[in-house]
Amino acid sequence: MAAPRNASKPRSRAHRGSMGSRQALVDLPASGCDLPVPDMPDGRDWTTTERSRWSELWASPQATQWDETARGTVAALLIFESAIMTGTASAWQAQEARYAAESLGLTPRALGQLGWRIVE
Repeated sequence: MAAPRNASKPRSRAHRGSMGSRQALVDLPASGCDLPVPDMPDGRDWTTTERSRWSELWASPQATQWDETARGTVAALLIFESAIMTGTASAWQAQEARYAAESLGLTPRALGQLGWRIVE
């Protein structure tokens, strides 16, 4: 039998609510984000393909929820994706690409975990 919840502990599950509770969904426009695309970070020469992907990501529906602090994660994702597509990625780079994509809400699973949905 499981031990009872101890609400006096700061990280107690007692503070998490019921397992079946749902947060309100955030509707993301299927048309995407129309905010200005931030400049790419300095420090490397970006390829034409990476520049195109940068613009594509910042025009995605998920980008409506990002701010300037997402620039580093988007840039890292581009680097990892380039390595994957050219066949030079290591296993950790592929794993980091997955983590970056999930943190940006770019996978169906991440959309659900973040409470986002894309709507017309």
